[in-house]
Amino acid sequence: MKYAVILGDGMCDWKIDSLGGKTCLEAAHTTTLDRLAPLSEVGLCKTVPEGLKPGSDVANMAVLGFDPRKYYTGRSPIEAVAMGIELKPTDVTLRCNLVTLSDEENYEDKTMLDYSAGDISTEEADELINYLKKYLDNDKYTLYPGVSYRHCMVIKNGVKGHNLTPPHDISDRGVRGHLPEGECGAVYLDMMKKSYALLKDHPVNLKRISQGKNPANSIWLWGEGTKPGLSSFETERGLKGGIISAVDLIRGIGMLAGMKIIPVEGITGNYDTNWAGKAKAAAQALKDGLDFVYVHMEAPDECGHHGDPEHKVYSIEQIDGVVIPTFINEMEKSGEDFAILVTPDHPTPCACKTHVSEPVPFLIYTNKRSLANGAKRYTEDEAAKTGLLIEDGYKLIDRLLAIK
Repeated sequence: MKYAVILGDGMCDWKIDSLGGKTCLEAAHTTTLDRLAPLSEVGLCKTVPEGLKPGSDVANMAVLGFDPRKYYTGRSPIEAVAMGIELKPTDVTLRCNLVTLSDEENYEDKTMLDYSAGDISTEEADELINYLKKYLDNDKYTLYPGVSYRHCMVIKNGVKGHNLTPPHDISDRGVRGHLPEGECGAVYLDMMKKSYALLKDHPVNLKRISQGKNPANSIWLWGEGTKPGLSSFETERGLKGGIISAVDLIRGIGMLAGMKIIPVEGITGNYDTNWAGKAKAAAQALKDGLDFVYVHMEAPDECGHHGDPEHKVYSIEQIDGVVIPTFINEMEKSGEDFAILVTPDHPTPCACKTHVSEPVPFLIYTNKRSLANGAKRYTEDEAAKTGLLIEDGYKLIDRLLAIK
């Protein structure tokens, strides 16, 4: 038996007026999932434990079968691992977004216009981060360029315990009341203010503005953490696993768990990604000897953060119309029995543009037998109607792997 998780990050939502009072899952044309749901086990799962914030780090860790209450040490160190940064136990890491802030004179009076600086290209971001390094790096603080708007800062002999707000939590809101607080809060805020002064007239940003794009005019520090440690997925589950994702965070979780990182050309972490390539690579990895593959798609989450239901629906339709049927067709041609889990990690409602902790709908299907428990479609409401609720999200994978 081969296993796959098809994860649409932030895929579930609240009812949206512009979609006729439907969620994105309800509004999307999901021919494949409509066919699978009556043959599948469908229900709800609480992927974010009480007391933890509903981040993709916590939720994806849970879906992969790791209890976040035991293993979670912060978001940024997971991404640092994926970026190849060597961390010492005494290092503290911070996620460093390139963001777009409004142009009020006082930093405290600015508004978070765009947490991703218009999904800035990696090439542009690399130039900006390396420019900032000349002014912000020292013996204690080091910036590391990453992908698009996602970067990292490592602090030698750092301290934790700061109040740091994720920028996507305050989209279109004033930053006052959400600035860094704690022992090093003033230092972090000073770096953010300096970055604005350095970046606002940088040639990269002047060119972006001339092209009608959002400038990356400030860094935003958040997501602190220390070097994490996960147990081996293969040791825990007895299965050789792999990860497909365009996002450092998810690849980092996989690397920490000793899983194979499977490269796919043309994947972007947004709705312009190589959907079919992910599905084909997943099936090929299973044919080549892996037992389990985790296919992560960031696009629905990005669309939720941007309050963009149109492209969120489109992303769901690509998962349904390209990823899932391509994977199933490839597996059926191979003659292998297989089981798949389709799920988000958390909701990212377009109305609030950030993550929430509500349970997510899941679907488990196998080509071997019917698992039907009464669902007619794969939607939030249909999942709730089945009455099945998995309280501990890290146990959801057990239902998938129990299929033999």
